[in-house]
Amino acid sequence: MTDPAAPPPPPVQPRNPLHGLTLEAIITALVDAYGWQGLDERIPLRCFAFEPSIKSSLKLLRKTPWAREKVEGLYLYMLREQRREEQGRWRG
Repeated sequence: MTDPAAPPPPPVQPRNPLHGLTLEAIITALVDAYGWQGLDERIPLRCFAFEPSIKSSLKLLRKTPWAREKVEGLYLYMLREQRREEQGRWRG
């Protein structure tokens, strides 16, 4: 029996590449792809430049919506670039 006061489940978003990803997973993927220095060059934030860590980045990004949007945008850009590289390998 479901609780009538419970919020409805979130809508399924099959075409949203961010759906179901945690902010920690996004940061980890970006650090794996670019490293902390490369991440700081692309999005200059103190948490990426001085004693960078996943924990400090999460703390800032959870409190700062504009910074989180930039990080999510860079993640989407990274995914597009990876797809282009894969398609180029198949063609050539």
